[in-house]
Amino acid sequence: MKNYPFYRVFRDFRACFDRDPAARTPLGVLEVLSLYSGFHAVLFYRFAHILYRLKIPFIPRLISQIARFLTGVEIHPGARIGPGFFIDHGMGVVIGETTEIGENVTIYQGVTLGGTGKERGKRHPTLGNNVVVGVGAKILGNIRIGNHVKVGGGSVVIHSVPDYCTVVGVPGEIVRIDGKKPGEIDLEHGDLPDPVKELKNRLRALQKEVEQIEAQHKGSKNARRSVDGGEKQ
Repeated sequence: MKNYPFYRVFRDFRACFDRDPAARTPLGVLEVLSLYSGFHAVLFYRFAHILYRLKIPFIPRLISQIARFLTGVEIHPGARIGPGFFIDHGMGVVIGETTEIGENVTIYQGVTLGGTGKERGKRHPTLGNNVVVGVGAKILGNIRIGNHVKVGGGSVVIHSVPDYCTVVGVPGEIVRIDGKKPGEIDLEHGDLPDPVKELKNRLRALQKEVEQIEAQHKGSKNARRSVDGGEKQ
């Protein structure tokens, strides 16, 4: 059933309510259907992808470009995206041709799932299930992002990431490994560790240690001078 287009569209529609509190209003269904550009972009993609799989030329790309003009989201019809896909806000999102995305994935505005050069074949990332990609993050190249991974806003990820990890920074570094499967999709991606801040704290601590060692060395040196001066007298 997961491969049926209508099932995937239904899961995408449900994802809007599951992951966006703003949709949980008396007019939520009407708002999602008429006002959610991220959902509209996914609808365009689902239709274009069917035509792409049927090897119909030109029209799938035309649909994706129309969707880009209307929604600000560019999804190549050749990308493979699982059900429950949710794009929050969406403006500036780019998803490349050989991208593969698992189930229940959430991405925010400004995200790029792109390539790194002119190579042919698989050149875009693969995202596992229940992945959250924060605002403005870039995931580049033929790499794999594991299940239940969170990518912090503004990060640039160019290496594969194992399951249950949190990645932040430029280039992206693994700063947290949860080690357990969460009970539900964790959308919290704003309060993540800051590797730069942690490095500064370590440097400050190291500087204090160096100052203490220098002070001890200076004290012992002065003590030796005092002893030598007393012996000469």
